Amino acid sequence: MADLATGVGPLFTDPCPEAARRVFRKKRAAFEDKVTTVRDAVSRFVKTGDYVASGGFGANRISTACMHEILRQGKKNLGFAGHTTTHDFQILSAGNRNGRTLLSRVDAAYIVGLEARGLSPQARRTMESGEVAVCEWTNYALAARFRAAAAGVPFLPMRSLLGTDTFRRSAAREITCPFTGRTLLAVPALYPDVSFIHVHESDPCGNCRIRGIAVADFDLARASKRLVVTAEKLVSTDEIRRTPEATVIPAFCVDAVCEVPFGSYPGNMAGEYFSDEDHLKEWLDVERDEERFETFLEKYIYGVAGFEEYVRLCGGAERMKALRRMELHPEL
Repeated sequence: MADLATGVGPLFTDPCPEAARRVFRKKRAAFEDKVTTVRDAVSRFVKTGDYVASGGFGANRISTACMHEILRQGKKNLGFAGHTTTHDFQILSAGNRNGRTLLSRVDAAYIVGLEARGLSPQARRTMESGEVAVCEWTNYALAARFRAAAAGVPFLPMRSLLGTDTFRRSAAREITCPFTGRTLLAVPALYPDVSFIHVHESDPCGNCRIRGIAVADFDLARASKRLVVTAEKLVSTDEIRRTPEATVIPAFCVDAVCEVPFGSYPGNMAGEYFSDEDHLKEWLDVERDEERFETFLEKYIYGVAGFEEYVRLCGGAERMKALRRMELHPEL
């Protein structure tokens, strides 16, 4: 296959499946208890310079608790896969302030914007600062990169992106199809050092169920060198075995399991609770003023012991009940 045009964007991760397999071989396949706290999981599995990915979609089914903890622990120089990431990217962007650099490089597809809610001023400042290296992709292109990694191949061919400015700013390459002679695009496999996925249920070993759309998380789980799962609820392995076909993420992919009720808050969790639009609006509003934003972060992130306390500050059980009613009975 002859190389044709090449995108000029930087390639932040090694797409070599053999290199990834050397890491995967060290994962324990045995069924064992992996339950721990969010604080411990972030401390153990996120290292300076790591490349991080976040599951879910937009503000839906994201591991908010882990994003908070990464910020609270002051992790540095992280890469990030911006695959349809909104509030999670917004949280991490708060680490690029006052001389701190939490994010140093980003594969960007959909970030900065919180969909119809508007743009995050802090995420925008981070991306416009010139301090973050950026490679551009589409949502599908990043999903294809995770799929390539999950399949154990160094790239996948696709037709999307051809002839666009996004291709020019990506790290993809044009190739000639050996069967048809047509021009296709090769996107490199993406193996995150550590990923965070929020699920509906998990057993202590890490066998996970997701209700609703799984987005790219089926592939992300299999592509990640280390995987931290947060779950709304822990269930027994016997319960998982009663309906094995419902397991989306198998235990052998998972390194840590954390039980975090309302763990996607203020985002949505399908069938559990609606997004807290008032609180998301507050985030966007306070980001417009540096002093107000600093006070906000101290109250909700740096000044709390953990995610449970954050939820209490945001209205606790009563607020969660109201959001659950909105999710289950939107007609009321």
